[in-house]
Amino acid sequence: MTASFILSGGRILDPATGEDNVRDLFIANGRIAEHPPAGAEIIDARGRLVTPGLIDLHVHLREPGGEENETLETGSRAAARGGFTTIVAMPNTRPPHDTAETVAFVARRGAEIGRTRILPSGAITVGRKGRELTNLAALAGAGAVAFTDDGSTVQDDALMRRAMDIARDLDRPIMDHAQDNTIERQGGVMHEGDASRRLGLPGIPTEAEARIVRRDIELAEATGCAVHIQHVTSAAGANLIRAARARGLRVTGELTPHHLALCDEDIDPGNTNFKMNPPLRTRADRDALRAALLDGALSCFATDHAPHSADKKARGFLKAPFGIVGLETAIGVTWTLLVRGEWMTPLDWLRRWTVEPARVIGLNSPTLAPGAPADVALLDVESPWIVHPNEFETKSHNTPFANWTLYGRAVATWLAGRLVWKETTL
Repeated sequence: MTASFILSGGRILDPATGEDNVRDLFIANGRIAEHPPAGAEIIDARGRLVTPGLIDLHVHLREPGGEENETLETGSRAAARGGFTTIVAMPNTRPPHDTAETVAFVARRGAEIGRTRILPSGAITVGRKGRELTNLAALAGAGAVAFTDDGSTVQDDALMRRAMDIARDLDRPIMDHAQDNTIERQGGVMHEGDASRRLGLPGIPTEAEARIVRRDIELAEATGCAVHIQHVTSAAGANLIRAARARGLRVTGELTPHHLALCDEDIDPGNTNFKMNPPLRTRADRDALRAALLDGALSCFATDHAPHSADKKARGFLKAPFGIVGLETAIGVTWTLLVRGEWMTPLDWLRRWTVEPARVIGLNSPTLAPGAPADVALLDVESPWIVHPNEFETKSHNTPFANWTLYGRAVATWLAGRLVWKETTL
């Protein structure tokens, strides 16, 4: 039987209902209760935020095949510690999520672990090689909530159109890692611009993103398919999405905490934790991304949590793999920059982590209303904390935010009424 809880005196934030109020919250039988349950454990929530559990649309869990970097178990622990109760697992595993069996394995194993709700995505093409469509209907039937070749981009426009036609009929979004291989410079490791020339590192042009975003918007209009652009990095990409949404197209985009916080001027070529794909772009691009988040052109956050072992990241900037971890710093980076920085209200910030990502994949909006599933996070946004990667629950520690002082972290997380994360100091 699920335990019962009373979260006493917390500030309730619920973007789905617009509530911002100090009161008690009751959890019983896996759901938000209307009345205090008898015999409940009382949690002192005074001075803290009580929120719906966060949703991350973009997480690399590496299993099967990459367990030296992350496993479904360690990734689930990191998600729970980060305040996330639902995450979408990307398909670039070995084997990839290109069969119903692999998709079902990820969903089943996530349910067995039970620390966070793991929703698998399905690969668009066989082997993520961009040549032949997978059986998208079978993947959806096995539990895939979206289709993406993330880490790769379907370059064939006609093939992508066929995928969108099928995805539309299955009522699943296409999520795209927007990068044109013909424009991307061979061996590019960072944004192509003044910083790459100064550092003598091969660059990746902005147009590599913009061309695919433009293509995907045209196909979304032609097919009526919902299209979500992953990890948008440029003013050009954000402007294209803004224009598409103004025309009523089913196009959305996400912003990662690292593209919100950093730009190519911040890159230390001796630290491969600044190497990610798509890359950090210019200060002007970063500022345009912040503006696009504020005006709704980019509707949600996502971490692109991409763990890599220390030995892989030690290969130098040219040879190390792309990617950083993000589940355990996501709240801190975004809250510190946007809410403490007085760019966003707490409710608007939380909407980008809950209601809006739920909308992208067709979930009910998470809420703290009575009767709703008790997916809950208890957040401390007043106490500063220092990012120490050796304290992470994720198996890998590749973050550019080491030693940053941040505000905002989860001190407890409930999944369907079960306490799945609790700080020892709570």
